[in-house]
Amino acid sequence: MRRVDRTSIDPPKVLTDPGQAGPEELIKARAYRADPATKDKSFGFKVYKHAEVKAALDRLFHGKCAYCESFYSAQAPVDVEHFRPKGAVEGASDHPGYWWLGMVWENLLPSCIDCNRRRRQVTPDPNASLTRLFEAAKDTYNTGKKDVFPVAGTRAKGETDALELERAYLLDPCRDDPGAHLDYYIDPENLLGLILPRAQPGGVAALPALGDAGQIADAASQSGVSARGAVSIQVYGLNRLGLVQERTRVLRHLEFLRHLIHDIDAIAGELDSHPDPKVKEAAKSLRGLVDRIIAEIRDLAAPEAPYSALVRAWTKRFVTELKAEV
Repeated sequence: MRRVDRTSIDPPKVLTDPGQAGPEELIKARAYRADPATKDKSFGFKVYKHAEVKAALDRLFHGKCAYCESFYSAQAPVDVEHFRPKGAVEGASDHPGYWWLGMVWENLLPSCIDCNRRRRQVTPDPNASLTRLFEAAKDTYNTGKKDVFPVAGTRAKGETDALELERAYLLDPCRDDPGAHLDYYIDPENLLGLILPRAQPGGVAALPALGDAGQIADAASQSGVSARGAVSIQVYGLNRLGLVQERTRVLRHLEFLRHLIHDIDAIAGELDSHPDPKVKEAAKSLRGLVDRIIAEIRDLAAPEAPYSALVRAWTKRFVTELKAEV
């Protein structure tokens, strides 16, 4: 997950302009909720799935899932996801859902099916060693957001309630800085594309506990890691098997490029001292090849690339190592 500036594009007019479908749907939803005959029934939201909305979200997130950074077009059509669920809240049977946000641009995110839909996924057990995290296929847990929206504060139940008092556990990449709550397990000796809750001062990064949001948050606080990061990892399923495998492939590619840079640079260094000008010119060409490899790594870390936050974390470690070698 990476930070995304929602103000970088204009909101879809279908959601915001007077007389358009978005404002009209909000009026209908209010009347529906106010009618005693329908207030306990589900309202048929439609505008959030409008082609203009999908196109805007696609531009904003470069065709990637807002949560896991996978290209959703590679596996299935995008799910337009409500950050605050529109029709119900899991674990709060008396809550009508955040119906007044069902057509609000700031509440909509693009999601892949696995991050959005609740189902059982192979997920690492925090008590297992890194060498056997995914060996047992029976280690499956419910992940995927759906109607899950845990809060630590006072939950809003109507339009006039203050959303900021909720103190949401889940991370929104357009409101929050995911990098303050999420970290990546990067070990060249044990390449495994895991996401970890970021350790706070005095804490130690580790896999989040499993359970409901309260249990995960309590365990995170005791371990000294971000509770919001821990809950988000579990709810969104950011460590489900297929996703970890994809991130691991990216790490392997990056490590290959790193070794290539070191080897080419070492050869170029030996050629620098050769008396033959042609050999020295060859060394110069080799360093140009290193520049091209570095440019490829930059491309992998660009917002348009999948798993770019992981690549940025890996690059930061790589640069730190280079500085230590100088």
